[in-house]
Amino acid sequence: MKLQKLSKFITLFMILFSSSAAYSQGTGNWWNDAVFYEIFVRSFYDSNGDGKGDFRGIIQKMDYLNDGNPNTTTDLGITGIWLMPINPSPSYHGYDVTDYKGIESDYGTMNDFKEFLQLAHQRGIKVIIDFVMNHSSRQHPWFAASTDPASPYRNYYIWRNTNPGYGGTWGQTVWHPFNSNYYFGMFSSGMPDIDYNHLPVKHDMFDIAQYWLDTLGIDGFRLDAIKHLFEDGQVMEHVPATFSFLQEFRTFYKGVKPDAFVVGEVWSSTAQIVPYSNGTRLDACFEFDLATAIINAVKNSAPGGLASKVSSVASAYQPLQYATFLSNHDQDRVFGILNQNEKWMKLAASVYLTLPGVPFIYYGEEIGMNGYGQDQNKRRPLPWTNGVNGGFTTGTPWYALGTPYTSNNIQTMSASPTSLLSRYRNLIHLRNKELALRRGGYRAGTSSNQYVYSFGRDLDNEAIYVIHNFSDFPVSNYNVSLNQSNLDMGNFYVYDAETGEALGQVPVNYQGGFSNFVVPGELAGKESRILKLLPNPTGIQEESDIPGTFTLYQNYPNPFSDGTLTGNSSTEITWSLGNRSAVDITVYDITGVTAINLLSETKEPGLHSIKFEPKDLPAGVYLIKVTAGSQSKVIKAIYLK
Repeated sequence: MKLQKLSKFITLFMILFSSSAAYSQGTGNWWNDAVFYEIFVRSFYDSNGDGKGDFRGIIQKMDYLNDGNPNTTTDLGITGIWLMPINPSPSYHGYDVTDYKGIESDYGTMNDFKEFLQLAHQRGIKVIIDFVMNHSSRQHPWFAASTDPASPYRNYYIWRNTNPGYGGTWGQTVWHPFNSNYYFGMFSSGMPDIDYNHLPVKHDMFDIAQYWLDTLGIDGFRLDAIKHLFEDGQVMEHVPATFSFLQEFRTFYKGVKPDAFVVGEVWSSTAQIVPYSNGTRLDACFEFDLATAIINAVKNSAPGGLASKVSSVASAYQPLQYATFLSNHDQDRVFGILNQNEKWMKLAASVYLTLPGVPFIYYGEEIGMNGYGQDQNKRRPLPWTNGVNGGFTTGTPWYALGTPYTSNNIQTMSASPTSLLSRYRNLIHLRNKELALRRGGYRAGTSSNQYVYSFGRDLDNEAIYVIHNFSDFPVSNYNVSLNQSNLDMGNFYVYDAETGEALGQVPVNYQGGFSNFVVPGELAGKESRILKLLPNPTGIQEESDIPGTFTLYQNYPNPFSDGTLTGNSSTEITWSLGNRSAVDITVYDITGVTAINLLSETKEPGLHSIKFEPKDLPAGVYLIKVTAGSQSKVIKAIYLK
């Protein structure tokens, strides 16, 4: 009996610790199929010669973004657009809003916006807009009314009779004088913070969200600066009230539009971001630490830190529910950070466009736009040609174009199949084509070469295997391995996913892994190779072709605790079924002894979940075994106290 128990434990232990941090098939969210493109309307394209970009300019250039024909590859191929603020504002950037239901006159009319939105939707492009919830403009009518202490709008903002005398999180002035009183503005005196403790303003802002989602039909929001929504005295970020508010906001916007996508800006560490995107608040948040890890790995020719970061990110979030990027409108442009080295830039793009998550491209990133220092430099007009003003406008541009736009412009780079722009196009179209790149799990790989970072993206019974050479020199005669995946045991055909070249076969073991596959040919310095593993020469091309299967996702959150450390007293186990199956879920402690029988019943096809709440069990590592029909899979849960 003891030997049987020990044998069972050893089997579970080997399965557990031979696996890498991984997610399996995504859960069907449309945003996991999207590649987003961040647009600053003022700098995209000017249609009327006034020097400022506008909606008619985007309409005229829509074929560049996505021509609506999935069979062509001359367009960029993006399937999502994030518009930086489009509401009326006294500032060029728009982050101090004066009318949350209006359109900035420099960008055109509401009818222009509606025409743009309709055209985007016709081409399969989803559109989300910046929603600046934390603060308004000082010129907003609400604030003007609030300056009167007797006004019903007084409590729309945070007023004090005397200066509280403390500064902000980075030492900035946050209490600003007005008529012998002081109001709170985290970012500047021109951006007073909205006080969501006051129910009328919260209701007004929720109404604004409904207007854009329901009346106008946009697909979601990017929420600006949300870690500052509430303050608790001198604590001005990550306040518990912010999490409660976002949970309420999620209930509201999902009630208005169940498939609305809301992504948040929480410019903090991964550990601080995760609670904002835990399945009860926002749909996703931008992964700043991951962006930094990608850039550092490319610059330093050292992928080890990146590999560790990707594994930790994949384990921390819900499956695939985080946003990947390289830089945005608040940061120095990544091309400059990478020394304007096109090979480095191609590698960075190849990394984040093959990783799990929802990728966001900052306009101009694909042609190597440069910009650093003051914010306007990071948001310069987009050069379309090498002509006067880069073809952006027939007038005087609102801000000077950057250099070297005579070579780094859309027209010139479109003509070269080896340009940075062509690399972006190829990667986006490949991601659009390959379901495993969009919704597949992440499986850390290994390589015999220290400069090679490799990983798998598996979906049901096929996989994409990605190989990045972070060295500046070519590598050859190297091999790669994969410890575990959802692939079935047997021989798999290997192809170059970009060229279709057949590269032989690889034997996959009972854990879905393979060992020491020698990749044919030479991989040049700072270049990538993307392989496709198929059980047959045709493979799975569309989601509807996926046969009935059983997929077990990593439990979330993990680790979790009794609530004192992480705020979660349970972890959620999620699985999907392709066929009606009997499902049994049993939790073992690290010795292999049964702790809890969580479930034993027949389930219909689809996505299912159940919570494991240890209650009085001791802290430690637990093994969760899920059996569906004849298949069994094991994941680990780390319980802290």
